[in-house]
Amino acid sequence: MSDKHSLDAFSVTELEQQLYRQKRLLRHQRLQRLKKEGRVVEVFDLSPPDLLLPPDDQLKTKAARNGKMGFPVPLMAADESLTSETESVSHSGVQWRWAVNKLLFLVEVTAVIGLLTVLFSLWRTQTELNQELAQIQQSESQALALPTPRATPVIGVVILPGGHKPPIDGRPPVPEEAGYITPHLLPAINAYVPPPIPTPAPEQARRIQMPAIGVDSPIVQGMYDWEQLKKGVAQKIGSAGPGQVGNMALAGHNDIYGEVFRYLDKLSPGDEITISSQRQSYTYVIRDTKVVDPTEIWVMEPTDYASVTLISCYPYRVNTKRIVVFADLVQS
Repeated sequence: MSDKHSLDAFSVTELEQQLYRQKRLLRHQRLQRLKKEGRVVEVFDLSPPDLLLPPDDQLKTKAARNGKMGFPVPLMAADESLTSETESVSHSGVQWRWAVNKLLFLVEVTAVIGLLTVLFSLWRTQTELNQELAQIQQSESQALALPTPRATPVIGVVILPGGHKPPIDGRPPVPEEAGYITPHLLPAINAYVPPPIPTPAPEQARRIQMPAIGVDSPIVQGMYDWEQLKKGVAQKIGSAGPGQVGNMALAGHNDIYGEVFRYLDKLSPGDEITISSQRQSYTYVIRDTKVVDPTEIWVMEPTDYASVTLISCYPYRVNTKRIVVFADLVQS
């Protein structure tokens, strides 16, 4: 009741002035605290005596300081200006750091995109070359003349085909550079001379088709002859012909000269292989797939039934092993 009587002693104008002083004092204290914390910068002087005066007295005091009695700037506009200046100063550092981080991020993204572009260009160039060779091989598959087998040389092979570095400037392939040929085998490898390419015959294999991996390639004679392997799939001279009892050994590259046997590892038991001569086509069904060492030449040994063996280097672009696919003739 005493508080109520004390409040009744003031007029409405005095109460408004007292409330205004309290609000201004609290605002002044908050600005001083923020300034000490470094979160605001004082852009014009707001002295406590002025803050504690009523609005009319403040305006008169400001006008007197300026030496004139004009229409004063509203106090609310000054408060808004202070708020906007404070926010601008406090956020300027953050915006600068954000711009630098954004620039660095764009530089990193540009570098990654450039690297990916170079890698993609190299991959596309190689792919186009392989596709061109594959198309040439396929276009010639209908017109190839295939030779008949002749006598095998006295010294037989000691490693499976492939894995050598290609001949350069007339020099022969260098098998020891592949890293897996033991020294005691080198004399036999160097002494081996591939037999001459036999004369063409209509009974010889001339085309191989494997729909499961999209292969449609010509077959030539001489799997140890680099020039023959450039033309497509090469048959071991002296191995069985299409549909004949025995083992027909075929080899092809997996990463050069059209990559004709690139996806041999994708074949599964039950997939079909069609091998054609000039007179007839024969269907073989895949029985098994193995990865063997280059010296395991037993995979090319004759069989007492009609079969075909597909040979290529493995893994892709490493070529330290051989992948071998075995298939048997489907009896009609």
